[in-house]
Amino acid sequence: MFSLLQTTLGRLRVIGWLEGVSFLVLLGIAMPLKYFAGEPGAVRVVGMAHGILFIAYVAAAILATIEYGWKLRITAALIVAAFFPFGPFIVDARVLRGLEEESARVARAK
Repeated sequence: MFSLLQTTLGRLRVIGWLEGVSFLVLLGIAMPLKYFAGEPGAVRVVGMAHGILFIAYVAAAILATIEYGWKLRITAALIVAAFFPFGPFIVDARVLRGLEEESARVARAK
C-alpha cells in the first residue's frame, strides 16, 4: 500500500479508492440513516469527507495528466467516473492499473 504513495499515479489510485468508498458509504449508510432513521449527522460528516476526497481526486487526476502527458479523454474518464457509484473502482481496474504497469515497464527500461 505504501509503495503506491510513492508516485503520482499511485496516489491517484489510492485517493480514487478512498473517494469511491466514501461515495458508497454516503449513499448506502449515511443517506438511509438520514431519511429512514432521522439522523442527518451522518450525511454531514460523510458528505464533507466525500467532498474533500472528490476535490483531492480531481486535483490528483489533473496532476497525473500533467506529469504523464495523458490525453484529455483519460482525465475526463477519471472525473466522470467519480460521479457514479463504483466508477472509481472500474476506472482503476480498466485504465489506471494498466497505465501504472506501463509506466513501471518504461522506468525499468531506462
